Amino acid sequence: MIRKSLLATLALTLLLPACQAQNMGTKEGVGTLGGAAVGGLLGSTVGKGSGRLAATAAGVVLGGWLGNEIGASLDKADRSYMNNATSRAYTAPVGQQITWNNPQSGNAGTITPVRDGYANDGAYCREFQQSISVGGQQKQAYGRACQQQDGSWKIVQ
Repeated sequence: MIRKSLLATLALTLLLPACQAQNMGTKEGVGTLGGAAVGGLLGSTVGKGSGRLAATAAGVVLGGWLGNEIGASLDKADRSYMNNATSRAYTAPVGQQITWNNPQSGNAGTITPVRDGYANDGAYCREFQQSISVGGQQKQAYGRACQQQDGSWKIVQ
C-alpha cells in the first residue's frame, strides 16, 4: 500500500511542473524538470532497499523545487534588464529607442517613448512602443504610463 501511494506521489510530482509550465518562464520550466530528474536520480542512488522509492520521490520534489528557483532567478535577470531600460525610457526624449539585452539568455528588447502629454487629472503620461525578443520569437506591445505623485510610474493602458 505504501509503495502505491509513493508511486502516485511520484507521478503527481512529475506532472505538476507540466501543469504549471503555462505560468512560468522557459528557464523555470526547464529548471524544474531538470532539477526533478537529477534529484530523482540522486535519490535513487542514496536510498537502499524499500526506502529507495521514498528517497527517489524526495529527490524529485527537492530537485524540482531547487531547479525552479534557479530558473526563476534567471528569468528575473531578463526582467531586471527590461525594467532598467523602462526606467530610462521614462526620461528619454520622445522617439529615442532604448535597448536592453541579457547576454546570458540572448533575450532582448526595445522601448521607445512615442508621445507624451497630460491626463485629465494632470498627471504627466507617456505612450510607449515596446518590442521583445524571447527565444527567437518577437512580440510587440503598445502602452501608456503615467507618473504618480510620489514620482513612480504606473502603467495605465
